[in-house]
Amino acid sequence: MLKIDIERPMLTSEGKKTLKICSEIADRELLCLFGHSGSGKTTLLRILAGLTTPSKGRIVYNDTVWFDSDRKINLSPQLRNVGYMFQDYALFPNMSVEGNIRFAQKEKDTDAIEELMELFDLIALRKQKPTQLSGGQRQRVALARALAAKPNLLLLDEPLSALDFEMRIALQHEIRKAHLLLNTITILVSHDVNEVCSLASSVMTIKNGRVLSQGNPKEIFSDGYFQNYAQFLGEISALSELFLGQ
Repeated sequence: MLKIDIERPMLTSEGKKTLKICSEIADRELLCLFGHSGSGKTTLLRILAGLTTPSKGRIVYNDTVWFDSDRKINLSPQLRNVGYMFQDYALFPNMSVEGNIRFAQKEKDTDAIEELMELFDLIALRKQKPTQLSGGQRQRVALARALAAKPNLLLLDEPLSALDFEMRIALQHEIRKAHLLLNTITILVSHDVNEVCSLASSVMTIKNGRVLSQGNPKEIFSDGYFQNYAQFLGEISALSELFLGQ
């Protein structure tokens, strides 16, 4: 169980906002954070990872307090043991595929590295550098590296956003595989409704730093918020057709 009750000021394109999240996430949940850019999704991931500090609040993972502003507790990212897959994958360009994955291990375990490379079909690419890989291959390396530390929590920040449609569909399977292998909480940021419905067991919609709703994706995406979001997308589509028609 992950319990979150935090606040943090944010500077967005619309001015100053306050991220204020109060939520509980069950074990083995694959939760998607869904909302417009600037709503606070990535800030929340960075707070959970220990890379950004809330102004106040509390974060508790199972029986371990990760952050408590009143008690002056703020565990380092290393002590939280979080696997973080950044939006740009953040692979080390001077390291091979194998080296990138091995770097994340706390204790050397060659067998575990081999298992991960086999699981994500990276054996033939083990000596390649990130610049020699396709987008899909880099994504698989980043996932394998995130799992190498056997993290308590897996955070994925728009992992498929840079890929084309066909590749996104194919690699959703890799994310699902990673989540099942880890057997703990996974939190995924996505703007793609189909992606969310395909992957997530629950979704949290965020707007201007506040949680609008949290629950089953099919239920959440039938409420008023999603209708407004869909209307917004429809207006953009209509404008595109208008200009293309000209």
